[in-house]
Amino acid sequence: MLGWFRALMPREDRFFDLFAKHSRTVVGGAEALQKLMQGGPEVETHCRTIIALETEADAITRDVLQAVRKSFITPFDRNDIKDLIQSMDDAIDMMHKTVKTILLFEQKSFDPLMQEMADLIVTAAGLVAEAIPLLDGVGRHAARLTSLTEEVTKVESRTDELHDRGLKDLFRRHGQSNPMAYMIGSEIYGQLEKVMDRFEDVANEISGIVIENV
Repeated sequence: MLGWFRALMPREDRFFDLFAKHSRTVVGGAEALQKLMQGGPEVETHCRTIIALETEADAITRDVLQAVRKSFITPFDRNDIKDLIQSMDDAIDMMHKTVKTILLFEQKSFDPLMQEMADLIVTAAGLVAEAIPLLDGVGRHAARLTSLTEEVTKVESRTDELHDRGLKDLFRRHGQSNPMAYMIGSEIYGQLEKVMDRFEDVANEISGIVIENV
């Protein structure tokens, strides 16, 4: 009886607009991170862009959480909504943490493997941004959503490989001669890997929503 009642009630579809808006901030942050990893005089400009987008993303997250509390009918489970937006926010939060490290240690140049990791982060952000609107019609788009989340997992695996190669290269170049350079470089590699891990978390949340609603 409750299921029929819920089906007849209007849903709060503003969630999908907020999800899409948040995904655009995440894509913007990933693109700024990609440019940042190219190094040069614009590093601080790209850092400021990520900081501003992270603040914007936090505001959207708060709007989603408030909507969850106030809405009688939600498009899918309330906990799934909260977990999805939080996982998306964690991705740009991790970009912000990477920026803090770069500014703290005044880094202006970055390894080619770091740049490749940033390229893959942009790819993952794009996959998530494509998936998010499809949740408004999860049954119709289940196959495509599954394909997109699987692709994110593949991209995450490639990023792990780059991370390991990067650490090995860092150690060979700086492990004995310049421990500080090794420490800073390994920290940046680790944070880039964590950014990608957060995108995999988003993909896992989307997969869970598909399973529960199809």
